[in-house]
Amino acid sequence: MSIPKTLEIPHGVEAVRIKADGIDVAAHVVRLEHPRAHVLLVPGWTGSKEDFTQVLPLLAAAGFDVTAYDQRGQYETVGLPEDDYTLAGFARDAAAVAAAASSQPSHLLGHSFGGLVAQQAAVDHTSQWRSLSLLGTGPGALGESPHRPLQMLVQALGKVPLLQIHEIREQGVRRPAQITRFLAKRFTSNSVPSLRAITQLLLDAPDIIDEVHALDLPFWVGRGQDDDAWGHDVQASMAERLGTTVHVIPDSAHSPGVENPAGLVEAWLPFLNEHSLDQHTAEQQG
Repeated sequence: MSIPKTLEIPHGVEAVRIKADGIDVAAHVVRLEHPRAHVLLVPGWTGSKEDFTQVLPLLAAAGFDVTAYDQRGQYETVGLPEDDYTLAGFARDAAAVAAAASSQPSHLLGHSFGGLVAQQAAVDHTSQWRSLSLLGTGPGALGESPHRPLQMLVQALGKVPLLQIHEIREQGVRRPAQITRFLAKRFTSNSVPSLRAITQLLLDAPDIIDEVHALDLPFWVGRGQDDDAWGHDVQASMAERLGTTVHVIPDSAHSPGVENPAGLVEAWLPFLNEHSLDQHTAEQQG
């Protein structure tokens, strides 16, 4: 769970609704008159667009249009019981949001569970993307652990009220009142079928890194210095399989987008710059 330090929406960032392939998506966006490229940011389990809000103006300052969105059934994007909550379904949504935001291929970054979605989107909708970046994620399922009883949560969802589950998770934790209210609202706004499916995918999603590596895309892998989800060795091995290395973001753990947004952008921007045409070059080639 990513925990924003502030809920203030920076100057130039807009809260919007995007119509994409039949769903009404809640998003935070920045739009420039002459962007170098578009960047799509996919949040993780129990996360939301707010996981990236402070990153958006930093990328805009470097010349990028950016979209961060709530996935189907997350927070302010409605999910219906009959919707497709498979990885392929979430990946299709990502491609649809990117297509609605830009007529050109987008840079794609997925955080945590969003990284699994991004991998599937890269495989299923390759032409939609300019590059693939994976942040605090791994090659397939996160898996069960004593301090992360995901299977118990799967069984509780739909039987135990979301507010009760959230209060158990937050028991004994002190936060600023505004953040406490936001976290409760975000968690209880999740669609139960979506949250159950996402949690199950964290338990059994397949490893498709070999399929991802076979794509004609550049790859970037990053994690927080103290990331406590997928093991550091697991992420390093994934990066090696993709022909790259892990970029470690200081002063952050599992969610650099809220813990150290400037550090994340500093680590990621050289990659984005390398794989983006500036406007002058694009006009010359056009």
